[in-house]
Amino acid sequence: MDIIENSPILEVRNLKKNYDKLSVLKDISFSAYAGSVISFIGSSGSGKSTLLRCCNLLEIPQAGEIIFKGEAVSWTNKTDSRQLSDKKQIIKFRTNLSMVFQSFNLWSHLSILDNVIEAPVTVLRKDRHIMRDVAYSLLEKVGIADKADAWPAQLSGGQQQRAAIARALAMEPDALLFDEPTSALDPELEQEVVKVIKDLASEGRTMLLVTHDMQLARDLSDRVYFLHQGIVEEEGHPDSLFGKPKSQRLKQFLSAAAS
Repeated sequence: MDIIENSPILEVRNLKKNYDKLSVLKDISFSAYAGSVISFIGSSGSGKSTLLRCCNLLEIPQAGEIIFKGEAVSWTNKTDSRQLSDKKQIIKFRTNLSMVFQSFNLWSHLSILDNVIEAPVTVLRKDRHIMRDVAYSLLEKVGIADKADAWPAQLSGGQQQRAAIARALAMEPDALLFDEPTSALDPELEQEVVKVIKDLASEGRTMLLVTHDMQLARDLSDRVYFLHQGIVEEEGHPDSLFGKPKSQRLKQFLSAAAS
């Protein structure tokens, strides 16, 4: 499906997500346009990761709409028990919104090279021999081409996360979703991954980023959303949000993050 000029790649409208009686997301809305970087910040439990997982259809919201390139997610019904109704649509959405997880999620029984090529071959039916060349190029791009034949357990955390990014890129997605991609890493390894993310942003890739790294959010984002107790407490350009926060809660959060 072609992108309609000036329309969002991904649009979320009035999203709500509950776990039993716990309301995690309360009426969240945002739009992500081609080439933009959107960051979601906030304390643990504010709903950031749940929001990202809803965008990739790994979690099912009880209400609201998720629209990808003008196409709304199809639900079986409009009640609290609604489910995804179109399996082909699910595959298309997840394929084009590649997710990079905090815990890497590499397949331990596959080499790094095979981790990168597995999904394009099995899901997109790409030629395995062609994808090997593509995979080597992507591993070179993230700085670990020399680890192509290694097993995930033989890599550092930073190297595994870079392999996970290469795997996401292999799907040729319209947008990359990063869920706390550096929070499991020590500061030195964290900078390896930050450099890769910054390089991707400089290429004009569309990215949604859940992060605890305020400097990364400030440096890369076109727009930042501060979530607090399941709502967007404040949002705006990073210069204004970080430089002149309006809400008292955001002021407290940024002060604590800086200490």
